[in-house]
Amino acid sequence: MLAVTVLVVAKAPVPGLAKTRLAAGLGADVAADIAAAALLDTLDAVAAAPVAQRVVALTGDLNDARRGREIADRLGDFTVVAQRGDGFAERLVQAHTDAARSGLPVLQIGMDTPQVSADLLADCGRALLGADAVLGMACDGGWWVLGVHDAAAAACLRTVPMSHPDTGELTLAALRRNGFTVALLSELADVDTVADIGAVRRACAPDSRFSCATEGM
Repeated sequence: MLAVTVLVVAKAPVPGLAKTRLAAGLGADVAADIAAAALLDTLDAVAAAPVAQRVVALTGDLNDARRGREIADRLGDFTVVAQRGDGFAERLVQAHTDAARSGLPVLQIGMDTPQVSADLLADCGRALLGADAVLGMACDGGWWVLGVHDAAAAACLRTVPMSHPDTGELTLAALRRNGFTVALLSELADVDTVADIGAVRRACAPDSRFSCATEGM
């Protein structure tokens, strides 16, 4: 068992609110279905990972979400906190603060990489135990995983523009500028647009929810 908290930052997959860039190509309902599948696959991986604590920082109403009941049931294995703060960067900072209350290092992911596995998360957790911080870049220039020992380290995210082509590099620079040693982890593709689906599906198990939800796309 790794003395690490895994934090999932997630949005309820409500049609019209979730995955808006994906919805531009597929429609709001299909995009929300894919988001729900990605979130459930992610939660399964985190639940199976050998870590001490699991937290989900959630925004949105599951009552209006696709597969909302199934997601709510799955969250029974997690500590759930509400996202708070204005803007995505501030919500990330506050989520780290909430997840760090146990005093453990926090490894944070989102719901855009359903190909993550329990083994991969364990590898990330072990890397975090040996460094001030860890960061895994996403293929689109962002990042898919961030781990810190101290929630104060995540405060540097306030200076980083989110959802930009250089968000990953700017996050790395902000961490190093604040004196943290950063171990770089494997790069993954994440799902934001229709063009991203194929690469992510190929990295998922054939019977995963994401693979089933995107079959033929």
